[in-house]
Amino acid sequence: MLPQVARLTRPEDFRRTIRGGRSARRSTVIVYGSMTAGGTPDQATRAGVTVSKAVGGSVVRHRVARVIRHELRTQLSEAPPGSTWVVRALPAAGAQGVGRSLAQDVASAFHEVLSSQGAQT
Repeated sequence: MLPQVARLTRPEDFRRTIRGGRSARRSTVIVYGSMTAGGTPDQATRAGVTVSKAVGGSVVRHRVARVIRHELRTQLSEAPPGSTWVVRALPAAGAQGVGRSLAQDVASAFHEVLSSQGAQT
């Protein structure tokens, strides 16, 4: 579970991150990241996860979300302060079964977005 201060909860925060940031797509997820210029160390890095019903039933969706959140906890320490992240699970995340490939997809897409943002600043 992500700490409360690190969670995106408002729909407008999700929309702002998806529309205003960079993205990277893998077979099971799309990762969106938006870095603010000049973030201060006291600003929290925040993240949100979306898993639609297209991924599967309730049990599958919650399992997918848990795997994504667990991987995000390790990745967020590398993100710049004040950045926001949204991970959207694709239907393939539930079809392939939840496992190591989902976590690897999250990590690789996260690093792709992070490196593309670093190249822009």
